Amino acid sequence: MSHPLPSRDFWALVQPHTGNLAGTRPVPGGHSSDVTALVEGEKGRFFVKAVPNRPGGRRDSIVRERLINPAVVPVSPALRWHAEDDEWIVLGFDFVEGRSASFEPGSPDLPAVVGLLNRIGELGLPEVARDWTETRWDRFAAQDADTTLFRGDALLYTDINPGNLMIGDRGTWAVDWSWPTRGAAFIDPACLVVQLVAAGHSPESAESWATGCAAWSNADPRAIDAFAVANLRMHRRFAERNPDTSWLWAMLAANQAWAAHRGIREE
Repeated sequence: MSHPLPSRDFWALVQPHTGNLAGTRPVPGGHSSDVTALVEGEKGRFFVKAVPNRPGGRRDSIVRERLINPAVVPVSPALRWHAEDDEWIVLGFDFVEGRSASFEPGSPDLPAVVGLLNRIGELGLPEVARDWTETRWDRFAAQDADTTLFRGDALLYTDINPGNLMIGDRGTWAVDWSWPTRGAAFIDPACLVVQLVAAGHSPESAESWATGCAAWSNADPRAIDAFAVANLRMHRRFAERNPDTSWLWAMLAANQAWAAHRGIREE
């Protein structure tokens, strides 16, 4: 998704950080951002994202992304500056050259994708994330006790999709850390499994790629099953609430195929 560029007041807010502007171009992505743009100025090239400065989830997520960036710079572009006024809150990142990863069967990107998830898994949990307990799947768990299986001390990315994992000549990056959390390490590889199934892999093939992630190999199969149930229920709720959104139905179908592979029946 790309958005039209905002008004002159917005650019006055960012100009102290970019210098005089040489060019701006909206770029695809950022479903939760009102502005996603490549900005060229006297001080360099930046990827800029912004949301309205109003209380709520979108402001909370961009603040969280700002706070987590120092801890994830090994796998993500560095945040160089941020700005806000009464109307906008803005982040300015290093611009990195790359393309979206391909998750399709046979893609040469898949080893790099697995490697990137392992690098994320090796990041320590920073102090700023200690209170960011992962709870998004709790209300969809089959049993209340299953929620304890989603807890842990890993820093989770969770927003795994081809558009957020970038492949470049000089490296690979996970971008858009909109909602990092603290939880069980296997959740990120499990999210990859569903994305691979949605991209055309069989569940067996998807899980074979996940075995390259230490967090998956070390996980309790019962915890993975509990997550598969909760993820299926969550995507069913999302799809039913948004019946005209085709990608949600595709994700539901992927979750159904994965759950069936694991011998899980829908309740």
